[in-house]
Amino acid sequence: MSFKIDKQTLNDLAIFGTGRSQSIYEIFNRTRTRGGGRLLEEMFQYPLSTLEEINSRGEIIGHYMKNGDEFPFPGSIFDAIEFYLDNTDSRSQLKREDNTLGRRVKDMMGTDTEYMWIHNGIVGCLEMLNTLEGFLETSPASENKNMAGFAKELCVLLRNDRWQWFRQEKGKKKVSRERAVEYDRVFRFEERDKLRKLLYHIYQLDVYMTVAAISRERGFVRAKALSPGKNVLKLKGLFHPFLEHPVGNDIEVDKDSNLLFLTGANMAGKSTFMKSFAISLFLAHVGFPVPAREMEFSVRGGMFTTINLPDNLNMGYSHFYAEVLRLKRVAQEVRQTPNLVIIFDELFRGTNVKDAYDATLAVSEAFSEIRNCAFMISTHIIEVGEVLKERCSNIKFIYLPTIMEGNKPVYTYRLASGITNDRHGMIIINNERIIEIIEGKGGNS
Repeated sequence: MSFKIDKQTLNDLAIFGTGRSQSIYEIFNRTRTRGGGRLLEEMFQYPLSTLEEINSRGEIIGHYMKNGDEFPFPGSIFDAIEFYLDNTDSRSQLKREDNTLGRRVKDMMGTDTEYMWIHNGIVGCLEMLNTLEGFLETSPASENKNMAGFAKELCVLLRNDRWQWFRQEKGKKKVSRERAVEYDRVFRFEERDKLRKLLYHIYQLDVYMTVAAISRERGFVRAKALSPGKNVLKLKGLFHPFLEHPVGNDIEVDKDSNLLFLTGANMAGKSTFMKSFAISLFLAHVGFPVPAREMEFSVRGGMFTTINLPDNLNMGYSHFYAEVLRLKRVAQEVRQTPNLVIIFDELFRGTNVKDAYDATLAVSEAFSEIRNCAFMISTHIIEVGEVLKERCSNIKFIYLPTIMEGNKPVYTYRLASGITNDRHGMIIINNERIIEIIEGKGGNS
C-alpha cells in the first residue's frame, strides 16, 4: 500500500511549489545528473509506506551525512551515455569491416558524426566504470546493513566479466576504432540492461549524496521510524525550512493524546507550525532528513491537510461548502485507511460563529474517537476547547502565546500547553487606525 496524499495537501505544504517562489522540492533539487533529478522527483511523488523502505533509504543517506562523501562523477558524461544507450538500432552498431580508409579519414577530420556520438558514449561508459571502481575502493566501509547492501550491489554490477577491459582504458579520452567495435557490442547490445541498472544505482547515489549534503547544511536530522500502529509522533526543535531564523518547537502525539487542539491569535504562527509538522512527516516518509533536532514517528498510511483551501467558483461552491466537501473526503479516508495524519487549520471559517462552534465541537469529538489516526485542529473558537476538556481524555491542548508590550502584540512562536484566550484583532485594527481612516480622520501612513 502506498502513502496516501493528495493535491490539496501537496499545495498546502508547497511540496512542488505550483508557482510559489519556494518549494520543499527545490530545497533538495541540486543533483549533479539529469537522471538523479528524475529520481528525486519520483521520490517526492511517491512517499514510502513501509518501515523497511524508509529505514533503508534513511540509513544510506545517514551514512553520507556522517562521512560527507562527494559525488565522484563528472555530471557531463551521463548525457553522452544516455544518448548512446537510447539508440539501439542495430544498423548503427560498429563493425570491423566498416573500418575503411574513408572512415579513418573522416575519423581523423572529425566529420563522422555517427561514429562521434558512439565513441563519446563508449568513452563515457569507460570513465563511469573506472570512476566507480576508484570510489568503491576508497569509500569507507559501513556497519550499516542497508548501506553495505547498496555498496555490494554496485560492486556486483561493476564486476561484470564481459567488460573487465575497462581498466586498460582508464584516463583515456579516445579509444581505437578496433577496440570501439568490441566495446560497442558489449555496452550497447549485449550488456545494455546491466549498464542501465548500474546507471540507476549511480543516480541513486547522486540523490543520496545531494540530500545528505543539503541536510547537513540546513541542520536537518534523520528521523527514527517506528512500526505502524503505535501512533507515535515525537518532534524536538521542529522548524519550518523556509524561515531564516526559525523558532524550534517540541511536540508529541501518542495513542493517549492523538488529537492536538491548537489555539492562538492571528499572526501567532499557527499555520506555520502546522505546515512545519506536516512537512517533517512528509519528508520522513520520503526517507529524507527533516527540519528538526529529533524526530520519532510511527509509519503512517497517509496524510491529508486543509490549510489553504480555495473556493471552487467554477463549481459554484462557497468557501463553507468547499470546507464541507473537504471534510467529507477526509472522513471517508479515515474510515478506509488506518494510521492517517489529518490537519485542519481553522475548521468552518466560512460560516457564522454559532454553526462554526457546533460543527467544530462535533467534528473534533468524533475525530478523537478514532484512536489509530492522529489529528491536529486549529481554531479561534476557544470555547470549543473548554467543552472538549470535559468530554475527551485523549486531546492535547496547545497554543501559541502573544505577549502585549503596551498596545503592541509580540509573538513568541513558542508552543505552550493549554488554551489561550488571546483576542487581539481589535488592537491590531486600532493600531492600524482603520476606523479613523474610514471616518476620514486618519492619514495614509
